[in-house]
Amino acid sequence: MKQVGPRRRYINNPSGDAITTKRRRNVGSDAPTSALVATEVTRHVPTSVQCMLWGKTAGRCEFAGCNKILWKSSVTQEQVNIAQKAHIYAFSVRGPRSNRGISQGDLNNLGNLMLVCHECHRKIDGNQHGARYTAALLRSMKAEHERRIERVSGISANKKTHLLLYGANVGEHSSPLNYADAAPAVFPGRYPASDVPIDLTTVNNAFLDRDAGFWNVEAKNLHVKFGQRVRERLAAGAIEHLSVFAIAPQPLLILLGTLMGDIVPADVYQRHREPPTWNWPTTAAAVQFEVRRPKKTYGPPALVLALSATVNTERITAVLGANASIWTVTVAAPHNDLIKSGEQLSELRSLLRFIFDEIKAVFGEAATLHIFPACSVSAAVEFGRVRMPKADMPWQVYDQIQALGGFLPTLAIPNGGYC
Repeated sequence: MKQVGPRRRYINNPSGDAITTKRRRNVGSDAPTSALVATEVTRHVPTSVQCMLWGKTAGRCEFAGCNKILWKSSVTQEQVNIAQKAHIYAFSVRGPRSNRGISQGDLNNLGNLMLVCHECHRKIDGNQHGARYTAALLRSMKAEHERRIERVSGISANKKTHLLLYGANVGEHSSPLNYADAAPAVFPGRYPASDVPIDLTTVNNAFLDRDAGFWNVEAKNLHVKFGQRVRERLAAGAIEHLSVFAIAPQPLLILLGTLMGDIVPADVYQRHREPPTWNWPTTAAAVQFEVRRPKKTYGPPALVLALSATVNTERITAVLGANASIWTVTVAAPHNDLIKSGEQLSELRSLLRFIFDEIKAVFGEAATLHIFPACSVSAAVEFGRVRMPKADMPWQVYDQIQALGGFLPTLAIPNGGYC
C-alpha cells in the first residue's frame, strides 16, 4: 500500500538538515514494522510561538529599516498574511548561519525566529548575501524592533497628539517641513494620533518677507487655515493635544501662538542646528532669564525678546522715538540654539505672563504694546500663546528685515485677537 504523509529524508541525506528516526507504520494497520526511516526535524512552528511572535513584532517586518506591515497588501490594501518566519540560526546546518551546536528544540522557539516580509527573508537567507547577515546582527535587529514596539505600545491612550506643521518663507529661504522628520520627536512621551499632519503652510508663496504683500497674505492664510483645520476640530473634540513644528518669520510664529492660545494642551518643538533634529537633547543646561526695565515710563511701551541676538536700545528708539519705555527679556549670552528643553519654554512663559501684566498695570489695556522679537521659533510661538486676547493690550509686532534697514512693523494684533 502506498505510504501517505510527508516525504522522509534518509540518514545519508546530504542536505545537512537535522534528522531524527521514526518507526514507520503501514496505512490501515496498527502493527509497526521493524524498519526505521529518517525524518528531518519539523519546520512547523507551534501556534503559541507564532502568536507570541506576531504580538512582539506588531505584525511588522523586523529587518532594520523595513518595518513593512505584514497583514495587508501594500497594493490593494486588502487583508492578507504576507508574513514569513525566518530562522536566525538556520534550520539547515548548511544554511547561511549554521545551526551547529544549537539543540533541535531551540530551532523553532521564539528567540530564534524573526517575522519578516518575503523580500527581507530572501535577502538574509540568499546565497549571495546571506552570510553578511550574521546571527548576532539579526538578533540585534530583532531585539531593537521588539523593544521599540513594547515602548510605543506602552504609551497610554491619552498620550495621542496631532502634529501641526507651519512653514513660511524666511528671507529668501523656504521652510520645508515634513511628517517624517517631526514625528520621532514626540516619542516616548506621546505618539501621533494620525499619520497625516495638520499642515498650515502656504504652498508656493512667491512673496518674500520684504515684499509689501507678504505679511497680509501669510497672516490671512494662517488665520483661515487655522480656523478650518484646527479650531473647528477642537470645537468638535477631535483634537485633544497638539505638537507644533514651525519655521517662519517670528511675527507669524507669534500670530500662530495667539491663535492657539493656552486652551488646548500643546508642546512646541525647536529645530536644532547641531545636530539638525527636532528632538530635545537628553540634557540641557539651566537658562537664567533676565528682565531689564525702563527707568522712565511715559513714552510708548515696548517689549523686546532678545534671546537669539542682542538688541540695542538705539534700534528700538529709532522706530518709537527717544522716549520709548522699553522692557527687555534676555540672557547673558543670546544665541540661536539657546532653547534646549520644554521646561525652559515653560519657565519663559511664566515670566512673560508676569511682564505682560506689569506693563498693562502701567499703561492700561488700551495702549498698544510694541513687540520686537529676536528669538528661536519655539520661543516665538510660546510668546503668542501667553497672550490673553480679551485682557491684554493690543500688539504691534515688528520684524528685523535687513534688506529694508532694520525693524519694521508687520502685524497688528488687536484686543480680542487677530482679525
